[in-house]
Amino acid sequence: MLSVKNLQVSYGKITALHGITFNIQKGEIVCIIGANGAGKTTTLRAISQLVKADAGSEIIYDGKNLVDYPADKIVSELGISHVPEGRHIFGNLTVQENLTLSAFARKDRDAVAKDMEWVFSIFPRLKERQWQKAETLSGGEQQMLAVGRAFISGRNIMLLDEPSMGLAPLLMMDMFAALKKINEEGTTILLVEQNARLALKFAQRGYVLESGQIVLEGPSADLLANPDVKKAYLGG
Repeated sequence: MLSVKNLQVSYGKITALHGITFNIQKGEIVCIIGANGAGKTTTLRAISQLVKADAGSEIIYDGKNLVDYPADKIVSELGISHVPEGRHIFGNLTVQENLTLSAFARKDRDAVAKDMEWVFSIFPRLKERQWQKAETLSGGEQQMLAVGRAFISGRNIMLLDEPSMGLAPLLMMDMFAALKKINEEGTTILLVEQNARLALKFAQRGYVLESGQIVLEGPSADLLANPDVKKAYLGG
């Protein structure tokens, strides 16, 4: 479904990604784990065209190389949505206004209304706070809003950057249960997550990124049992 080949990204003279290659099949949940500064966020931003990849990079989706694709069409035409680290919701708008704005490029109004109700069904707190300013929500509620907004704007692939960050354990479990439901609705998920154990238990497959290079990959169960992964990321 999504094939990334030789992805290189540089910031000036600093190379953040050194030609990484990975793929995601339709309906999968795949995670990328690694230490801070490994290049996880840059990987998602390159897929979304929020940063430009270096020459020779390929990000193939639906026969199109996203490296050459207009950034504003990644969501509206291809249905690839991005939940960034830090959420970046519109704090001065209500929950309802944030969700409505996320559907601005869609023409299927009846389907948008159904998606809106579905988001409220998996995140009932958002329904309760429908007319509340987003800036007044708790951190967990803001994360729910960011995920709901992404679901409405683009349902084919969802890119998630640190969805557990700043969440209390109970809210974290609720969030990942909701993401599982989103996946069961047909949305493919690529997850970047600092909490390696949580990510590997949630995903079917994983990639380990170190200093801009993929050093390990495989089924999540294998990575959880890998002694190097245990030592570096799982605390044992």
